[in-house]
Amino acid sequence: MELGAYLSNAEIELRYYSTNNFIGDTIRGYERNKCFISREAAEALAKVASEVSEDGYILKIFDAYRPQRAVDHFVEWAKRSDDTLMKYKYYPELDKDRLFPEGYIMERSGHTRGSTVDLTLVYRAGPLKGQEIDMGSGWDYFGARSWGAFRGITEEQYQNRQYLKEVMVMHGFQPIQEEWWHFSLEDEPYPDTYFDFPIR
Repeated sequence: MELGAYLSNAEIELRYYSTNNFIGDTIRGYERNKCFISREAAEALAKVASEVSEDGYILKIFDAYRPQRAVDHFVEWAKRSDDTLMKYKYYPELDKDRLFPEGYIMERSGHTRGSTVDLTLVYRAGPLKGQEIDMGSGWDYFGARSWGAFRGITEEQYQNRQYLKEVMVMHGFQPIQEEWWHFSLEDEPYPDTYFDFPIR
């Protein structure tokens, strides 16, 4: 289902629909800035949104359902050693040929099953309205700085990550250790299905 129609107060910025991503181009299968996710995950996210709203935040979604053709695009790109357009921003500490062996790029993604989301929080009101809270690294940064437990950041940045993690876990999502922004619904409805319909 389309998340924007279900969760009207969330900000949707599908980075793979833009050029602001680790490849630097629109990703195959992302034809509109529309966010799709399973109904079960959408219902859980609505509870998260209500919870964080009480603390002055709204959700900002970077990615949710991801077509398999987009994952295939990532894999094809990872094999082209000469294409490093966005290295300076997304993987400055890693050689590109390490992205696949170290698991940053994989042939399958939980996103393709429809119940995984990449997100952060933005301020709902006040002088910082619309700004992302400081998490200590950008979304999709390939490196140790993105690990949820990484301590080479400020205490405030670390606590911001912990807050997001706690509220997501409270409402049925599970994190992964390598990406502070990535959460999958624990009881996902399609655990063995990798969808490939385009986002349009």
